[in-house]
Amino acid sequence: MKHWFLVGLCCLFFLSPFLCRAEADHYILLASTIGPIDSGIVDVLENQFEKETGIRVRHVGAGTGAAMDIARKGSVDLVMVHAKSLEEKFVKEGFGIERVDLMYNDFVIVGPPEDSAHIKGMNKALDALKRISEKSAMFVSRGDKSGTHVAEMALWEKAGIKPSGSWYVIYEKGAEGNVPTLRYTDQKRAYTVIDRATCLSLQKEIRLVILVEKDEALLNYISLIPVNPEKFNRVNYKDTMTFVKWLTSPDKGQAIIRDFGKDRYGSSLFFPNSKEWRQQH
Repeated sequence: MKHWFLVGLCCLFFLSPFLCRAEADHYILLASTIGPIDSGIVDVLENQFEKETGIRVRHVGAGTGAAMDIARKGSVDLVMVHAKSLEEKFVKEGFGIERVDLMYNDFVIVGPPEDSAHIKGMNKALDALKRISEKSAMFVSRGDKSGTHVAEMALWEKAGIKPSGSWYVIYEKGAEGNVPTLRYTDQKRAYTVIDRATCLSLQKEIRLVILVEKDEALLNYISLIPVNPEKFNRVNYKDTMTFVKWLTSPDKGQAIIRDFGKDRYGSSLFFPNSKEWRQQH
C-alpha cells in the first residue's frame, strides 16, 4: 500500500499532466479518498466508463484532505471525497465547482471480542465513545485529516469529549489508509471508527468485531467535486463532466454502486445517493 501510494503521488507531481493531455484528449485524472479505492469500486466504475465512452480515468489515492491539496495544485480534474466541512471550504475557495452527491456507506465502531469497554450492542455511537473514554480503553485514530479522521473527530465533538491521554493512540501511518489502520488496531486489540467496507474486506484476517453499527450518526456520504477550470486552464472539464453525469446516472454509475459487493459479501458495500437516483427512488 505504501509503495503504491507514493508511486501514485510521484506520477502526479513529477510527471506533468500536460504529457497525459498530449497522449490523449480523452483522459481524466481523479484524486480519490482511499476507502473506495481499497474496496475496488473505483476501478470498476472507471473501467466500465472507459468501456462505454472511450474516455480513460486514472486515479491516485489519498485521504480527503490530501486529495484536495493535490487538486489545489491543479494536478487532477476531479476529487472523490467524504468530509462535508472540508468539501464546502474547497468549493468556497474557488478550487471546486460544486459538491455532487454520489453515494454513501457507513462507519462502524469495532473492537476486540472481549470488549473491555462493554459497548457491544449499544444503539448510539456517541454513548459508545463516551464509554470508551470513561474506561480509558485503547482507541486508535488515523489522525491524518482524512475523511475518516474528520468523521471520527466530529463524533467525539458531538459526544462532548476531547480525546487525549495514553488510551487515545494516533496511528503514525494513518495517512496510508483504513486498511493498515484497521490492521494496526487489530494488533493492539483496540477500538476504532472505520468504514464497513474495510471491515468486510479484512473480516477473515482480523479478530476485531463490529460492536456498534446502524446509527444515523455513522452514515458516510461520498461526494464528487470537479476542479474549477477557471482556476486551472489545463483541467479537462468537458470529459470530467461527462464522467460525473455517467456516475450520477441511475442506470449507469448508480446501478453499479447499488450492486457492488453483493456477489462477494451478500450485501452492497455502497448505496446510490445522486440527486438523479433519489428523484427516481
